[in-house]
Amino acid sequence: MTTLDETMTPLWMIGCGNMGGAMLTRWIAAGLDPAAVTVVRPSGQPVAPGVRVVTAIPVGEAPPRTLILAVKPQKLADVAADVAAVVGPDSLVVSILAGARVAALRDYFPGAGAIVRALPNTPVAIGKGVVGLHAGTEADAGARDAAAALMAPLGLVEWIADEEQFDLVTALSGSGPAFLFRFVGALATAGAELGLPADQAARLAIATVEGAALLAAASDETPGKLADRVASPGGSTRKGLDVLDAEGGLLPLLRETLAAAARRNAEMAAEAVRA
Repeated sequence: MTTLDETMTPLWMIGCGNMGGAMLTRWIAAGLDPAAVTVVRPSGQPVAPGVRVVTAIPVGEAPPRTLILAVKPQKLADVAADVAAVVGPDSLVVSILAGARVAALRDYFPGAGAIVRALPNTPVAIGKGVVGLHAGTEADAGARDAAAALMAPLGLVEWIADEEQFDLVTALSGSGPAFLFRFVGALATAGAELGLPADQAARLAIATVEGAALLAAASDETPGKLADRVASPGGSTRKGLDVLDAEGGLLPLLRETLAAAARRNAEMAAEAVRA
């Protein structure tokens, strides 16, 4: 397990919803000192034992070494001025706001140090997530290494060189767990509608997807090859794959799904700029 060191603290988190909370849970499990964390949330509700929670951004304190922007993208303009007033040239600002480009973030926070966009997904809470990272050319190697080290306990970390591809990565990895959950639910529902008890169908679907995913992660073969290994010519699996592989089957459906999510990410980016 990667241990987070003191060079990343104090760490401030602006907002702490589902995603921010999942990240914080894993960081603390990886060795982050809760006493070095400040969470700013209007509700003031506690997030984890030992973590300071305040309802407004603290003033008069030393700038945070790491600041995580974890508010809803539509709230960026509301918090930007207060955040800009407390970050300094040694502050690493990490934004998990979907759609908010590095250039727009730099306009909001001109006095901050490096700015890095991060795209985590919800399995980060158990260290099995995916985190896409992108930084502008002004972020030096030290800032990039710090961002990567911060995200390492959360799961797979991938740098995305072209920010224009970030919307697609958001659609695939960021939204992907929701799409997969929907698939698992549909697999269970289909089994139940064909005659299995609903609770049993749900258990079978979840365990099947879990095992298949672990197998795919451990294999050197592509998912397509693994599917072909299960499907004997003329057998039942092949008949089912014929439905998924049909012209109007799974691939065009997922292409349309990702495209819709990516379009919305681009719209949110435009909204962030206008704000």
